[in-house]
Amino acid sequence: MNPLDLVALTPLMERTSGRSEIAVGLIDGPVSITEAHLTGANLGEVPGAMRGTCSVASSVACMHGTFVAAMLATPRESAAPAMCPDCTLLIRPIFLESGTDDLQMPSATPVELARAIVETVDAGAWILNVSAALVQSSAADAHELQSALDYAAARQVIVVAAAGNQAAVGSTTITGHPWVIPVIACDEHGRPLDYANLGRSIGQRGLSAPGDDIVSLGTSGQPTTLSGTSAAAPFVTGAIALLWSLVPDARAHDIRTAVLQNSGVRRGAIVPPLLNGWAAYQSLALSVEVVR
Repeated sequence: MNPLDLVALTPLMERTSGRSEIAVGLIDGPVSITEAHLTGANLGEVPGAMRGTCSVASSVACMHGTFVAAMLATPRESAAPAMCPDCTLLIRPIFLESGTDDLQMPSATPVELARAIVETVDAGAWILNVSAALVQSSAADAHELQSALDYAAARQVIVVAAAGNQAAVGSTTITGHPWVIPVIACDEHGRPLDYANLGRSIGQRGLSAPGDDIVSLGTSGQPTTLSGTSAAAPFVTGAIALLWSLVPDARAHDIRTAVLQNSGVRRGAIVPPLLNGWAAYQSLALSVEVVR
């Protein structure tokens, strides 16, 4: 099944390609803008320690950031899901680029992530898409990340975060935060992948989204596939961007409630329900004037 159909995003995409004022903060790797057909996209770069464009196109960090960016912002005729090409994408890299011999998922410290969250919120993001493997941290580092997530909540910036691929049960500073929407990866039937991280906070406040052999664009501009929560999280981010484009007067609380409470099933203990973009839109349309 088409992953967009699995989570009922196709009817939303038929109604809008996004609005430029809806800014999505991409906290990930740098992006190969030219090669991934993103030259015409509404892109912005959040100033930070790393450049938003790739220096080493073959690096894992560049490939990862480009893949996720293409899912959201490439033209609709591309091989990527291209959910919200007319939205604005704010690029804030947190992954260092390295050679192709390093095939591990790039990582960042909680302090680096915390700074990126605050800076991207201050840059005007409405939504944050976070796909970050975190290195071991101290209690002080975890507190700084907690404070950054609190800051996003206070500014009403929705945070969508990949829940991780370690087959672990439990929560982290990110997935346990009450404002964050953690996302696990599922297969084409909506079943969690074997290595998906699960937990009580994930089950209560998270969502499942397609994450098995998802096709997007790589740094060469050619179709490439990726599996896991990094590929799943952008479906939730894209759904929120589409909903906000259709209902720009909605509050962040309205959007979060719509996507979290309209899955059509009761929530289990540790497994979150599948995203249903169309049901979320119908819920919003009942309470907020819709742009037609």
